[in-house]
Amino acid sequence: ADQENPSQPAEDLTVFVQNLLQQMQGRFQQMSDAILNRIDDMGSRIDELEKSIGQLMEEAGVEEAESTS
Repeated sequence: ADQENPSQPAEDLTVFVQNLLQQMQGRFQQMSDAILNRIDDMGSRIDELEKSIGQLMEEAGVEEAESTS
């Protein structure tokens, strides 16, 4: 069979490499999507944390103002 079409192994290798590259690209895309989602989640958590700290500081400020008057 190889004698009839000597380029067949090279074509098979090309297809194999192309499939491998597509799989790798898909995995990298999944990984980058997951990383971006985690970064978004962290950003949301930081925003919530900043709000909570601001509220705590306001409450502490109100209590300090009340205790000094």
